[in-house]
Amino acid sequence: MKLLIFGSVASGKTTLARKLSDELNIIYYEGDCIAWGFPNEKRYKRSNQEQKEIIEKIDENSSWIIEGTYRDSQKILYDLADVIIFLDTPLYIRIYRMIFRFIKQKIGYEESNYKPTYDMLKHMFKWTIDFERNRNFHKKRLIEYKKKLIWIRFPDQLKGKNSY
Repeated sequence: MKLLIFGSVASGKTTLARKLSDELNIIYYEGDCIAWGFPNEKRYKRSNQEQKEIIEKIDENSSWIIEGTYRDSQKILYDLADVIIFLDTPLYIRIYRMIFRFIKQKIGYEESNYKPTYDMLKHMFKWTIDFERNRNFHKKRLIEYKKKLIWIRFPDQLKGKNSY
């Protein structure tokens, strides 16, 4: 089983990936960790070639779960996946989650792969606005994969869909 979970910032991708990873006993990967390197605690953007090599290495496994936002450098994942879950969580829920997550990270209650700065929070809002502006692009792109696509607006829609 190769499962891609796609969505905007704070749509619930990581939470769902962790849950399915536990339930299905399949390792999961964060798309951010494919796109970004963290040598010596210094974050850097990997080249498209480096990302491709990481994806090819992951794909050597017969099963995987990868969650992330859309990146041209990772679009091959849509072809490799057996199932694509698009978490199209309403904007008001995502805004609440971004703010709540930021507070939890700032007080040390939740860990992250990035430093929870106000600048990062500002970027999350920018990425969310960009996602909303490009909504039609994502819809058109996802239609190509409709045979393996599960489109989720609210978490309760996932109940009973664990027959991946």
